Amino acid sequence: MVVVGPELLEKNIAGSQILSKAVKILENDDEIQELLRMSNVMAVSRLRYNDHGRIHAIIVSGAALEIADTLFRSGIIPTGIRDKTIQSIDEAKLVILLGAYLHDIGNSIHRSQHELLGALLAKDILTRILPEILGERGRRIIALRQEIMHIIYATEYNTRCLTVEAGIVKIADGTDMSQGRARAPYKLGKVDMHAMSALSINSVEISEGSERPVRITVNMNDYAGLFQIEQILMPKILTSSLENSVEIWIRVGEKVNLYYPHNIFKPTTH
Repeated sequence: MVVVGPELLEKNIAGSQILSKAVKILENDDEIQELLRMSNVMAVSRLRYNDHGRIHAIIVSGAALEIADTLFRSGIIPTGIRDKTIQSIDEAKLVILLGAYLHDIGNSIHRSQHELLGALLAKDILTRILPEILGERGRRIIALRQEIMHIIYATEYNTRCLTVEAGIVKIADGTDMSQGRARAPYKLGKVDMHAMSALSINSVEISEGSERPVRITVNMNDYAGLFQIEQILMPKILTSSLENSVEIWIRVGEKVNLYYPHNIFKPTTH
């Protein structure tokens, strides 16, 4: 079991030369970092939304790699490997990492259609950094770029993910819903159900499931946090194409209940 947070990315890139190199490039690229900063100017400062900047990108990247590891250990094969657009598990993880880190850059233009805008913005960035990460050029780079652009585009709520890799990032995006994300808009004066429900969530954990490969446990101090699960996490899971690979549990105090699948609030002694 791991807790979703900024520290999770470092855990999941440790020991991987290609992922460590990619994170270093992402974190030191002026264009990428400015797009993330502008995403928060638009989303937080102007719209009073939750964090959509660098910290969110880091959290989602770490959560996505954790979910990927758990799924791959269970025997699930990345779609890119099946379709021969990706050559290895390491490359699949690279595609997931880059899609997760860049998935919200479209907010730097506008919240409306930010997934489409983000995918289009990412095209030139990926064309530039993928050869630097992989040390090669050619048609294979284009295929990887398109896989990543699909990931970014498919984070939109109603868009069905066409790859396991995209589904992983979409679900990971939904796991960043604990208190920290809501504090900035709350301090700026936003008091609505989104802010209050996020403030009700203490932490989110990822582990191996009991009935399905991945278990997501949401620890709450109040049942108001259910709004986040119902409005943020569940729509992403149900369009991820991985809805049969994930179970959600909720913990309020000492009570732990199965939320998804089967019956909502099914008691357990686990």
